[in-house]
Amino acid sequence: MKTAFLTGITGQDGAYLAKLLLEKGYRVVGLVPRRSTVDRWRLEYLGIADQVEYKDGDLLDGSSLTRAIKACKPDEVYHLAAQSFVGSSWEQPILTAQVTGLGVLHVLEAIRETNPGIKMYQASSSELYGLIQDPMQSEATPFYPRSPYAVSKLFGYWMTKNYRESFQMYGCNGILFNHESPLRGLEFVTRKVTYAVARIASRKQKELRLGNIHAKRDWGFAGDYVEAMWLMLQQEKPDDYVIATGKTSTVEEMCKIAFDYVGLDYQDYLVIDPQLYRPAEVDVLLGNPEKAKQELGWSPKTNLEQLIHMMVEADLQRIANTS
Repeated sequence: MKTAFLTGITGQDGAYLAKLLLEKGYRVVGLVPRRSTVDRWRLEYLGIADQVEYKDGDLLDGSSLTRAIKACKPDEVYHLAAQSFVGSSWEQPILTAQVTGLGVLHVLEAIRETNPGIKMYQASSSELYGLIQDPMQSEATPFYPRSPYAVSKLFGYWMTKNYRESFQMYGCNGILFNHESPLRGLEFVTRKVTYAVARIASRKQKELRLGNIHAKRDWGFAGDYVEAMWLMLQQEKPDDYVIATGKTSTVEEMCKIAFDYVGLDYQDYLVIDPQLYRPAEVDVLLGNPEKAKQELGWSPKTNLEQLIHMMVEADLQRIANTS
């Protein structure tokens, strides 16, 4: 039985990845920061909260990571934890740099000190591309980060690459484009939209306020994308991969899909709020997943319409259950 150690196990990706690994027969151990309460609702939603082991630790405390990894002796480490909301990174740039950037270094050092043979997955982000240098972004596209979050992710990306080349450690960067699900937090635009649509359809809300609805994103389903994370660590040699659908849509188009699902016209409810615009916007992201398809045998199974319908349906059920 292989052991996998996950940071960020209570997040969207962590929950879906934990489920996948359990189904593959892994022992799954999750790092949880010591807080007054640990929110495990995503793991409970997937019915796996009791099948996972938990270890106390914090990304800001490298020694706690070393102790946790020594104790559970993992074969694979999936580093998913971060301050992952782009909008908040302008309000908390130092915290974002410490958690999202230096946190990666703490994980790498903990592995190097404990067992350099452990395979590591680093959750990189399409936000690295920022002010895009190519119409379609691949592993060869230059980075131009446009937020403190993206700059912090860039540090983690290059640290992973550096440890791979300096210490011959097995470290992979998964450059994942936007991936969503019913487990997404309400601060993210897709879930903000689907939750608002469900509330509007249930007559509990009258409008949906958004900023830049012309921003384009390459959206996929998180449940599909975690399979790519696992596949990266099953290869003979470590490498970096773009994980995306290869299709891009505007926030406005995504809204239309969500409102159409409940038989409403989005134009009757959508309000543009200039206060919701970001200081530096990433206008278009479109990933080229060809390398992942060729080398990992991975391709997305869920299109945007299926994804948004899934999310709206889940939010309708949540509202019905709390009424």
